[in-house]
Amino acid sequence: MPELPEVETALRGIRPHLERQRITQVAVYETRLRQPIPLDFAEQVVGQMIGALNRRAKYILIALERGCLLVHLGMTGSLRITTANTPLERHDHLELTLQTGQRLRFHDPRRFGLFLWLPERPEVALSTHPLLKKLGPEPLGDEFSGEHLHALSQKRRVAVKAFIMDGTVVVGVGNIYANEALFIAGIHPAYPCNRISLAGYRLLARVIRTVLTAAIQQGGTTLRDFVREDGQPGYFTASLRIYGRTGEPCVNCGTPVQQMTIGQRMSFFCPRCQKVAN
Repeated sequence: MPELPEVETALRGIRPHLERQRITQVAVYETRLRQPIPLDFAEQVVGQMIGALNRRAKYILIALERGCLLVHLGMTGSLRITTANTPLERHDHLELTLQTGQRLRFHDPRRFGLFLWLPERPEVALSTHPLLKKLGPEPLGDEFSGEHLHALSQKRRVAVKAFIMDGTVVVGVGNIYANEALFIAGIHPAYPCNRISLAGYRLLARVIRTVLTAAIQQGGTTLRDFVREDGQPGYFTASLRIYGRTGEPCVNCGTPVQQMTIGQRMSFFCPRCQKVAN
């Protein structure tokens, strides 16, 4: 599944092509996404000028003169800038044509993504739309800190990995980056979140920022169905220290990496480096 760095990478790739461009045509090839594309989608969107593009968690919000577009890549979605001569691919479900002649294509083999028009402005949608209004702070924003994590953890008993992957606690810390951050911070992924000290959460918050920032700079992880906005695979995988390395020697101490399931997600850890929480 594309995680926050992958979505941020895609956003930065398409932003300069879309902002201040008018949508001249819409083609919908498949309406059956996670939420069906309504029959009047083109009527609502064609002719509108595109304003700012921003990200909230793993959602991309595209401001229009009236309302906005809410885009989510789901498990296998991607956004591409193409031209009229670029052949359609299987699973290209929607296409916006811009006044420049370029097209924005939404590609999603498993159709778990979203491409919606909302009548609200983005700033209103952020506080009112059911998918957005309960989201926690951005991990790279000023509201995210060790103090924030520590305060919310005190009334919870879940494993710390499940805690930091909860989107109401902090957004965008997906499975890969949660594994990486906990390993670097020396915290066992199954450790109860309410037993970690404030100092431990301060360290973890700093590490989460560092890991996500590095992933964004490097283009994201090479997931099976993810490619960058330029069509090339991401390459943060080369920097992964713990994720997917079951049985391989720990990069710190040489102990074989182990795996376990937490919250139905595969978790990877070093039993020597991550024995206890800080």
